[in-house]
Amino acid sequence: MAVMGWFITGTAGEFLAAAGECLRAEPARNSVVLTATENLRLSAPARSPAAPGQEETWFGWWRSAPEGQGPVSAVFMHTPEFPVMLSHMGGQAAAALACDLAAAGRQVPGVNAGQEAAGAFAAAWRDRTGDAVTIRLRMRLFRLGGLVPPRPAPGGAARLAARPDRDLLAGWFDAFAREIGDPPRRDYHAVVDERLGYGGIMVWEAGGAPVSVAVLTRAVAGMVRVGSVYTPPGTARARLRRSGHRGRQPGGAGRRRPGGGALHRPGQPRQQRLVPASGLPSRRGPRGPLLRARTARVRLHW
Repeated sequence: MAVMGWFITGTAGEFLAAAGECLRAEPARNSVVLTATENLRLSAPARSPAAPGQEETWFGWWRSAPEGQGPVSAVFMHTPEFPVMLSHMGGQAAAALACDLAAAGRQVPGVNAGQEAAGAFAAAWRDRTGDAVTIRLRMRLFRLGGLVPPRPAPGGAARLAARPDRDLLAGWFDAFAREIGDPPRRDYHAVVDERLGYGGIMVWEAGGAPVSVAVLTRAVAGMVRVGSVYTPPGTARARLRRSGHRGRQPGGAGRRRPGGGALHRPGQPRQQRLVPASGLPSRRGPRGPLLRARTARVRLHW
């Protein structure tokens, strides 16, 4: 369906056919949507495009030209219980989307977007629904210029996760979601199984026992994103601290060719050398951190 320039579907394949070129034009910025839709495309049964239901993940693309003509210039993705994920877009498109979702009765707990788009979406949502709005988190996306190994290196070694790790990993995924404030699932075994299926989980062992986990996405548009990186509290973190590991949990997008990225929360120390992506403005010279300035996660209170 098309309303005010937004086309919305519940089918990942239809979405990628319309918006794939737009997403792949900036894979670092769009890494979350690219990898999530690829997983859904591979796992969802083939079906004809239809109007999306309230319990489905929704996808959409924006054409600013009259009557839905012209190139796709912005996209969104929304999974129930999670914030709406917006690509780079102007305030008009973001505000229009908020109005469309509110009119459709979609329950939206928040929005993840660049500052301008997040502000426009949140203001339109508040005006339409009366919900209170607060900023939950501000983030920046960095490009990795050079990796500096920790000294001393932590004890132990990495290995590919396997089926016997399934129950342990499901518990860790649940604990990670709770620690970062994401809505927990009822059962993470299906999530673990899907990632084990393509070799997307690495486990770090120290002293003969698993103590940490890192998750990789499927390769999409020449990119692999590092997702959850988690070391559970207690004995595991103590072991790694004793061997020189500080227990940071970075995440972000990384290309297989030079020029990846990492997520940095303002105020946290940076362990690695970071440089801005080419073609994007820097405010701090050659080592400036800004790849995507003042990205915001806004929480909407029903």
